[in-house]
Amino acid sequence: MRNLKGCFLRRTTVGLLSLAALALPGRATATVPDPGPEKSRIPFTTRYDSVLHGGIVRAANAAITCRGAGSAEKAGCSAARSGATASNGDFDMFYTDVDRDPNTYNSTRAEVRVPEGARVTYARLYWGGNLRAGEQKPPRDNGRVLVAEPGGAYKQLLADEPAGHLTANGADAFQASADVTDLVRAGGSGLYTVAQVNVARGRTAAGAWGGWTLVVAYEKKSEPLRHLFLQDGFGTFTARHPGQAFHQRTAPAAGTGGYVGLVAYNGDRGRTGDSLTVATGRGRPVALSDRANPARDVLNSTISEPGTRPSRRVPAHANTLGYDSDVFPLGRAVRSGARALDLRLTSPEDAAWTGVLFGAVDVRS
Repeated sequence: MRNLKGCFLRRTTVGLLSLAALALPGRATATVPDPGPEKSRIPFTTRYDSVLHGGIVRAANAAITCRGAGSAEKAGCSAARSGATASNGDFDMFYTDVDRDPNTYNSTRAEVRVPEGARVTYARLYWGGNLRAGEQKPPRDNGRVLVAEPGGAYKQLLADEPAGHLTANGADAFQASADVTDLVRAGGSGLYTVAQVNVARGRTAAGAWGGWTLVVAYEKKSEPLRHLFLQDGFGTFTARHPGQAFHQRTAPAAGTGGYVGLVAYNGDRGRTGDSLTVATGRGRPVALSDRANPARDVLNSTISEPGTRPSRRVPAHANTLGYDSDVFPLGRAVRSGARALDLRLTSPEDAAWTGVLFGAVDVRS
């Protein structure tokens, strides 16, 4: 493994991101607040909420994948990356590193597609993973990563709030996040690179897993009036608490369109029973699903979104082996006249972890 020590300060081009500002020419560098001690479970709360003409886009990738020790395991790993049913506990897991920088030990890329003529209103980067697999990673680096906008150099990013950090289900898991609105406004659309996610490599029954998601809200006058929302928290499912509920007040329009997205960790493909349902107070809850996410296996190690042309990722493995960042079309699940969305993510079998919920719903003007 490459030496991590000192890599965060290795370049004179490295800037400092904070909750309010980004170090750019002509601007003073903001002081990064001390996020304080890490917390175990963090209840889901609203991070961003706005009604405007616009929407939400996101970029995401896993930080770790399988490798094979012999010919049979290499073949199985290759099949898993291509989409075969497999889980992280089946393999020796190792870092993905695409940036050709000898000072980083993991790095991946994903594309943000902000529509032409749109204005970014808010952006937040989330990263997390398991610290304990074949090795035990120290938690001191949970709250920092490196991030580079399209064509740019790495900047050190520090979490602006305490990271969630909880040992359970055989894993030592965390999630951290930071406001990157100024970074995305300056960088625009294109491939963003995130490196040094503090995730362990190796092989255990709990598996090695981790990744990152960048959620971007934007305003564009030509798009429908929508309610944009972003919630985040951190926790895991247990036998006593197999579900996570999300309540979002909104006023859907007639013929409502829209979508919701989630970020979760350690969902295993083929281990069924997990579902994401939405209810509006009228009728039974509707299970969300699409071609990439069966209704009873939504935590199936996918990075997916509606449409025929998905955003680019490097690498673009079909089975991320323990990282989910999915966007679901709401379709007919939301009826006009509703006053709220009640979503529920349930996982009675998977030892999964929850991190983020976001959405955009057409509303009455």
